Amino acid sequence: MSLSARPVLHRNFHRLAWFALIMTASTIMFGSFVRLSDAGLSCPDWPTCYGRVTWPQHAADVIGHEAAKIRPLETHKAWREQVHRFLAGALGIEILTLALLATRRRRWGSTAVITACVLVATGIPLYMMGMHVPASILAIIGEAILLIAALRWTNIDLARAALLTLAVVIFQALLGMWTVTWLLKPIVVMGHLLGGMLMFGLLVWMAWRATHMPITLAEAPKLKWLIRAGVAVLVAQIALGGWVSANYAALACGGGSASLDNFPRCVSQWWPPHDFKEGFTLWRGIGVDYEGGVLDGASRIAIQMAHRLMAIVVAVYLLWLSVRLFRLPSMRGWASALGLLVVLQISLGILNVKLAVPLEVAVAHSGGAVALLFVLVTLLARLRAPDADGGKASAASPAVQAG
Repeated sequence: MSLSARPVLHRNFHRLAWFALIMTASTIMFGSFVRLSDAGLSCPDWPTCYGRVTWPQHAADVIGHEAAKIRPLETHKAWREQVHRFLAGALGIEILTLALLATRRRRWGSTAVITACVLVATGIPLYMMGMHVPASILAIIGEAILLIAALRWTNIDLARAALLTLAVVIFQALLGMWTVTWLLKPIVVMGHLLGGMLMFGLLVWMAWRATHMPITLAEAPKLKWLIRAGVAVLVAQIALGGWVSANYAALACGGGSASLDNFPRCVSQWWPPHDFKEGFTLWRGIGVDYEGGVLDGASRIAIQMAHRLMAIVVAVYLLWLSVRLFRLPSMRGWASALGLLVVLQISLGILNVKLAVPLEVAVAHSGGAVALLFVLVTLLARLRAPDADGGKASAASPAVQAG
């Protein structure tokens, strides 16, 4: 199949893909709200909240429950964590539907998807009963089934992309569980953020491919390589941002004032004492409560400085890319959006420091990363070379099955 040929899909696939995309962006943003409001451990058990499907309303409701011995109930926070879990669960069902639609005409396609999901679902009650090893084995087998099927199949019907997205959702659920049970371990918190972004990127690509609105340019192959580089540096910066948040290093250089000593300087210095080795130690064992952070000032400064330095690299590259795209008349809209988002994201990052990380600004900063990823992956999904399909003939060819 040529790169610009339209995939053969169920008639509602593109609608479901766009809906899942919106749900994913909403879940990522709400997850940022949960994390930044220090509500990530407000339900110390998983997947219930103090043994309830929803969340307790009064302290008396959790008396005697094992979770209450781990952490006292904070109702104003508990609802945030459990609502986030509900959103993630609904998103999982949506992506499962996409996977079933994409694989419905594949031999053993639906069987593979359903079998994997049953194995993972069976592991949840086992985990709740304390049988962690059997639960993990079932989850690993389920993931393996999806990944093997994805590697074996082509992407003519978006089956590969749909299965990979479902595999990411399942792994995201595991990371969400470990985020709670491993007490906000930074590597897990950062991994959970990156998993959400990966899932969002896959859905952006699937939604545009299913909608089939190619942008035909002779420069497409070269531009796509430049955009891939943009995605790479953006993801690296998102990972660093997640590491800053997970280690509570946002104000390591100071903050809460308009002084130049917190930005662009750091604790009144251009290059203050720092400890990159300690700051970027990824694994510190299990059993430590990481809420509030455990690193010293020098380690947190190293993390904050790394995030700032990488921000310069990302900003320079993406602004250059936006100028490069703006030279092409058909790309000026997307080029302008990319440039404006970069400037907005830089501004929000500075405001985070100057205003001492207000919740609204911090969540908006996370949203800016989502928006930048949307623009870049959109261009990757839509850009096509004119000779990829011998012209635009395939764009008008019938491709959506009645299903």
